[in-house]
Amino acid sequence: MNRSRSALLELRGVCHAYGDHPTVEHLSLALQAGTIACLLGPSGCGKTTVLRCIAGFEPLREGEIALDGEVVSRPGFGLPPEKRRVGMVFQDYALFPHLDVAGNVGFALAGLPGAERAARVSELLKAVGLAEAGRRFPHQLSGGQQQRVALARALAARPRLILLDEPFSSLDVELRERLAGEVRALLKAQGMTAVLVTHDQLEAFALADEIGVMCAGRILQWDSAYNLYHRPADRFVADFVGEGSFVPGRVTRAGRVEVELGALAGEVHIVDAPPAASATGQMLVDVLLRPDDVVHDHASPVRAQVLGKAFRGAEILYTLRLSSGAQVLSLVPSHHNHALGESIGVRLAADHVIVFPRTA
Repeated sequence: MNRSRSALLELRGVCHAYGDHPTVEHLSLALQAGTIACLLGPSGCGKTTVLRCIAGFEPLREGEIALDGEVVSRPGFGLPPEKRRVGMVFQDYALFPHLDVAGNVGFALAGLPGAERAARVSELLKAVGLAEAGRRFPHQLSGGQQQRVALARALAARPRLILLDEPFSSLDVELRERLAGEVRALLKAQGMTAVLVTHDQLEAFALADEIGVMCAGRILQWDSAYNLYHRPADRFVADFVGEGSFVPGRVTRAGRVEVELGALAGEVHIVDAPPAASATGQMLVDVLLRPDDVVHDHASPVRAQVLGKAFRGAEILYTLRLSSGAQVLSLVPSHHNHALGESIGVRLAADHVIVFPRTA
């Protein structure tokens, strides 16, 4: 992860626990101004707790958090949330039902003169595409519109950092990725630094510049979406990010891996390989195959049986069983509509080959 003394946000060895139950363990990260980052992981991994620690809602057991070089949290000390200049968008938006949209956005601006407050509210409502909605109430808005109001409210007081806690989780799946892209564009236009937490990788990919995959209170890999997908640091990241399956294989010589479907000779990345084992060229491995690595080919002599299919419009995601019984996924144009139980031809077309030492 990107460390620098000039980072706007730094977490240094942060630990947190509820009683005797640790939730965050020795977590460190640094975020430059203007960067949008995401903590991505399954429920219970500690990502929301990290966000609450940054906001000042949770105390630290160890480590420290700094904003603009100022320590705002350490054991026994926490700058109150209202003094951190941090805006937060909650999972349920937390809009005030008795206030209209303009009242919600301007809530944090009560100390400003009326004309200045009204100008700022108008500016933000225009920025989020709700210029005409100032007199409407939250219950009169769609979920996507409520999410934009919550973001405008968080931006109102010109915070130095925005925190977003699963902000799209209550929206329809079809709407999430589009809104994530819109929120990214808005945050970039405002020059904001932001941290998002989510369990949804598509949201993370659509919104963040940098992503940290979390498990059991730790960041396993901090990287770009591309590297998380094509160069995962360990099995958990490989399994959690994207879709894929592991098949047994053997490293036969440098740069070449053999699996049931054939030989892989693209860019081979062996994760956590013992140096002696990889040097011999006889290493037993598990190979990660993504759905786009397995191509449907009528002419291929290698056959696979269709076990399952998920229609995705332009494509169908097939679950296929090889002759050994191993299963792989294949993403196929949807005009190739095969029946369950049918045998189809497949071949490998993998440019990035990720392999792990064979597990028991």
